[in-house]
Amino acid sequence: MAYSQFDLLRQRRFLPYFFVQALGAFNDNVFRQAIIGLLGYMAVSPEEKTLYANLAPAIFILPYFLFSATAGQIAEKLEKSRLIRITTTMEIVIMSLAAVGFLTQNMTVLLVALFATGVQSTLFGPVKYSILPSVLKPEELTGGNGLVEMGTSISILIGMLFGGLIFAVAGTAGPVVAAVAVIALAVLGNLVSRAIPPVEAGAPDLRINWNPIPESLAILRLARRQVAVRNSILGVSWFWFVGTVLTSNLPTYAEVNLGNGDGALYIFALALFSIGTGVGSILCEKLSARTVEIGLVPLGAFGISAFVLDLYFARPGEATAHVATVGAFLQQSGSWRITMDLTLIGLFAGFFVVPLFALIQSRTPRGELSRVIAGMNIQNAIFIVLAAGIGIATQRLLDWSIPQLFLGLAIANVVVALYIFTIVPEFLMRFLSWLLVRAMYRLRVHGIEKHVPDEGAAVIVCNHVSYMDALILAASIPRPVRFVMYYKIFNIPVMSWIFRTAKAIPIAGAKEDPALMQRAFDEIDAALAEGELVGIFPEGGLTKDGEIAPFKSGVERILARAQENGRPVPVVPMALRNMWTSMWSRRDDRLGRMRVPRRFRAPVEVMAEAPVIGDQVDAPMLEARVRALRGDAA
Repeated sequence: MAYSQFDLLRQRRFLPYFFVQALGAFNDNVFRQAIIGLLGYMAVSPEEKTLYANLAPAIFILPYFLFSATAGQIAEKLEKSRLIRITTTMEIVIMSLAAVGFLTQNMTVLLVALFATGVQSTLFGPVKYSILPSVLKPEELTGGNGLVEMGTSISILIGMLFGGLIFAVAGTAGPVVAAVAVIALAVLGNLVSRAIPPVEAGAPDLRINWNPIPESLAILRLARRQVAVRNSILGVSWFWFVGTVLTSNLPTYAEVNLGNGDGALYIFALALFSIGTGVGSILCEKLSARTVEIGLVPLGAFGISAFVLDLYFARPGEATAHVATVGAFLQQSGSWRITMDLTLIGLFAGFFVVPLFALIQSRTPRGELSRVIAGMNIQNAIFIVLAAGIGIATQRLLDWSIPQLFLGLAIANVVVALYIFTIVPEFLMRFLSWLLVRAMYRLRVHGIEKHVPDEGAAVIVCNHVSYMDALILAASIPRPVRFVMYYKIFNIPVMSWIFRTAKAIPIAGAKEDPALMQRAFDEIDAALAEGELVGIFPEGGLTKDGEIAPFKSGVERILARAQENGRPVPVVPMALRNMWTSMWSRRDDRLGRMRVPRRFRAPVEVMAEAPVIGDQVDAPMLEARVRALRGDAA
């Protein structure tokens, strides 16, 4: 039976949580848009309206700076479903205060409630993402994050629409409707939260440091400890920067450049971006083949830049005519290009951010994840404020138009992406391997998410059928793997860059180059001591007839050395199936391989079984397990 990530929406371990976070995002935006609607209902002066419009986002985001460190510790210490119930109960109290503000038309009370909403969101933030690795299997992380991002994007959009329409539709009953709506949504969220099953605390014995300044610095250091996680967090923060620049300027863009000042095209543009993000988030699971595929991140980054750049060229100047409706806009020349750009910017934003969340969750220890997420939230808040400041500065000091700001954003996005990928080449290497493998093969994986350990050292052993084997395994295993490969394959032009970036270990036979062989074994032992995965092909070369050759004793030497050093490591048997009839095996001669063969896009399977460990592990036993895994599908 084919797996679908939407199956999670039928399971109690995920569904109540999904609805709680979606209802929270929905209610936040109903509340904030209703405040704007109340300002119009009260007929305040334009100056006051501008003041409140600028003040509200600052008030909402301030708690992220003040309380994220404390929130991360609390989320680490408490059982997670209990904490979610606490935050949704807080939401009922806060929205009751907001209801008083709406009924009395008191902006001070509403701004206090808005600040309290920011506090509640700050407390909920770390548990929102740290709960997922506890309730989802490793192969479900990308799909689960995609559903969460999709739900959040759509909830924000619908919440803004609903909140913005309250006073427009309800008229004089607007304050009452707003008051009832925010309380009802909060109560509904609390009721749903009671269906979330218990989820154990990450670090129940953690002592909470209530001083926010030193603790904020501590969790920021914690978030920067692993290079890949640190730069994934930087990527998520940059996503918020890009999103803030785009969405905060859409109202002016719709009015000046699209020719509609009554908000219809602003909502339309925001809907395109939100729907695109939702669709991109959902597609990540399909494109990644149920692994944490960070190869999608470069694709997302450059896709964002490409379509933000095209958005600039699609309408670089002001609108030449006013349009009253979305239908009238779509009848204009170039409107469909703008529509496509806004949708695809969102789509590639989904490709960009979902794998980053999944990587952060998969590579951060469970007892630190909530604090790492809290550190990410602090950095996100900094980038959001920075984005707002740069948007204001470029327009007021440099007199940039909105399209010019978008042009600058497209260029900046390329620069930041290249910076991240230069520091962590794994992102770009994974993208290239993902692209190559999925272009040439129809890949299916079995057992990897269950049997390859999420952390710690292990040796991967596999049969060796083609020149693409290492790339196929790299594209199938979520963690980086240090492959040991014959030095002549390691030095293949173009491919060698990928192998070097992946820190592959070249090896030669004892008669060919004994010094290189010794260096390889030293490097293998050092990699295992550092808790890395090492992948080897114990046959010692590509199969010449499709059959598995006897495993050489090198694997025993690796395991014996680790055992002698007091570091016994598990060995994960794996097998490649159907590769002999695919491209780049030795079934064809060189002339045959140079043609585009009929076996292009062959269905290839990667199999894995439970790790083995102990003194009895030897080459013949591993060979027998790999043979059994491969079966007759050579």
